[in-house]
Amino acid sequence: MGNRGSSYGNHSEATEFILSGLTDHPELQVPLFGVFLLIYGITLLGNGGMILLIMIDPRLHTPMYFFLSNLSFCDLCLSSIISPKMLLNILAERKSISYSACAVQLYLFVAFSDVECLLLAVMAYDRYMAICKPLHYTVTMSRQLCKQLVAGVFAVGLVDSIIYTCFTFRLSYCSSNIINHFFCDIPPLLALSCSDTHINEIVMFTLVCCIIVSSLVTVLISYVYITSTILQIRSAEGRRKAFSTCSFHLTAVILLFGTFLFTYLRPTSSYSMDTDKVASVFYTVVIPMLNPLIYSLRNTEVKDALRKTMNKLTNS
Repeated sequence: MGNRGSSYGNHSEATEFILSGLTDHPELQVPLFGVFLLIYGITLLGNGGMILLIMIDPRLHTPMYFFLSNLSFCDLCLSSIISPKMLLNILAERKSISYSACAVQLYLFVAFSDVECLLLAVMAYDRYMAICKPLHYTVTMSRQLCKQLVAGVFAVGLVDSIIYTCFTFRLSYCSSNIINHFFCDIPPLLALSCSDTHINEIVMFTLVCCIIVSSLVTVLISYVYITSTILQIRSAEGRRKAFSTCSFHLTAVILLFGTFLFTYLRPTSSYSMDTDKVASVFYTVVIPMLNPLIYSLRNTEVKDALRKTMNKLTNS
């Protein structure tokens, strides 16, 4: 057990938490450390490279790639909030995190998770305008509007995260300070608390519906219109090209929203922390690594820009 004492007034007796981590099997620690270190390295390289490529290539200075660069920034931050501490704890004998550090980790995780969901909805709207309203696209999706959309997305994420964090850390943690997880997430903290968490569950369900479900509905409605428009294209090559530009976005949406809905829209009584750990690994570690690969491997413009940049670097 960790240290006990007064923290945040009379709301909690814990001054630190112990993270149980991913596994109790010592023989798996070194292999897991190697795998997750490699994943984190690819995440940093992939998302950092995507941001840099979009910045330096004028052909990628379009609304779609502006949103994609912000998505890469979000993935970079989301992974960095979780992975370094997780890597340290895999090899550490005592996997502790202070009360305040746990609150900060939860706040940043929720903020960037919200931003990611909302960005995917904005990107779906951008694709809707590009495919369904091509004549109005340039005027509607102006640089000013794109900046306002991204600023609004970050503002909503930061405010929503304050609500989550305040409601979570108003609870008392007096019977145990061992979090059955590899980072400070809401479900394991609610399961750990000795307070009545009914209000917290209502708040979490409401905010998840507001952010995640509304974002998913926006994506689905956008793609209903997009699919209808694409099917009206007479040229088979035109249809293939249009579907190709959307398929990578839909892949990212399915991966992210699927794991989020599985984790956060279930009653506390049905939580299985071991199952939730697997889902959490996907949206905190694996998806941030996969997103730049999905968007680059399925996108000829990104591949051409990368090839051009590499040729410049080789010839210089």
